[in-house]
Amino acid sequence: MREQDRHFLLSILMAIGIILVWKGLWEGLYEVPYLGNPWVALFIGFALLTFSGLIFKEFDPLGNVEKSITKNLNFVKNHPKKHLFEIHYKDKSSKKNVIIKGHQIKGFEKNTLVLKDAKKKEEFFIPFHRIDVIKHQGKVHWRL
Repeated sequence: MREQDRHFLLSILMAIGIILVWKGLWEGLYEVPYLGNPWVALFIGFALLTFSGLIFKEFDPLGNVEKSITKNLNFVKNHPKKHLFEIHYKDKSSKKNVIIKGHQIKGFEKNTLVLKDAKKKEEFFIPFHRIDVIKHQGKVHWRL
């Protein structure tokens, strides 16, 4: 299962859990005037989620993808056999898929992968959103 799919399903599961807890709270509040109406309760619930920022922070289906990429690239960088890893990304200028070995990773800077080229003795940068796949010995380790 892709990381995006996993995060999306987890977000839906958390939303359902919150809704069920709130339903239990609202069932107890049916005796209070105006809160007994389910539409008023729904409006108040969405207003609370919106003003707290939770609805935008936690239920963004693509929100934690960059954290996942960072975690997996850090794993590759610190792995003792990082030369067995391949990073696949889409090069925008040549419009080709490029494969980079794990031992070329130098570090990270603000959602960007910093690589060192041994032949040219220079660094180049790849934004995280262009990375598609990380493979280990030909098998998929992580996929966007």
